[in-house]
Amino acid sequence: MRNNVDLSPFRRSTVGFDRLFDMLESGLPGASSDTYPPFDLVREDEDHHSINLAVAGFRPDEIEVVAQQNQLVVSGRKPENDNTQYIHRGIATRNFERRFALADYVQVRNANLSDGLLSIELVREIPEAVKPRKIEIGGRVNNQHQLEGSSTAHKADEQHAA
Repeated sequence: MRNNVDLSPFRRSTVGFDRLFDMLESGLPGASSDTYPPFDLVREDEDHHSINLAVAGFRPDEIEVVAQQNQLVVSGRKPENDNTQYIHRGIATRNFERRFALADYVQVRNANLSDGLLSIELVREIPEAVKPRKIEIGGRVNNQHQLEGSSTAHKADEQHAA
């Protein structure tokens, strides 16, 4: 899948979405070159993105959004028993499945269907345990012996003051 979207501005200013951009630019392994439905990838800020898919003609109950590990699967299924007689049918309503690779710690927060656009809100939430933390540089050694010694010295100072 080759798309005409230049993702280099996102690459320069976003950390953790490299795999997502690679997949968007080159397509998933084994995926067809189908471009239906078309989509936009929108960066709202460093940790908030959204995917907007043009799904005109689909109702919310005909679309399924599934997030699992580092993958988002969006599929649409139209019922087969449509008895409508079309003179011309220009709105594509064929079944589809779109797969998106998600970066580590990216969660799907919300999905809304409005005016033929399915908007999926993505948020990167890095757990506190893996966030960088500043390490102070100092000569203090914190061990039990030193703590007990300072406690004894503090008690002696209190008795001397009394």
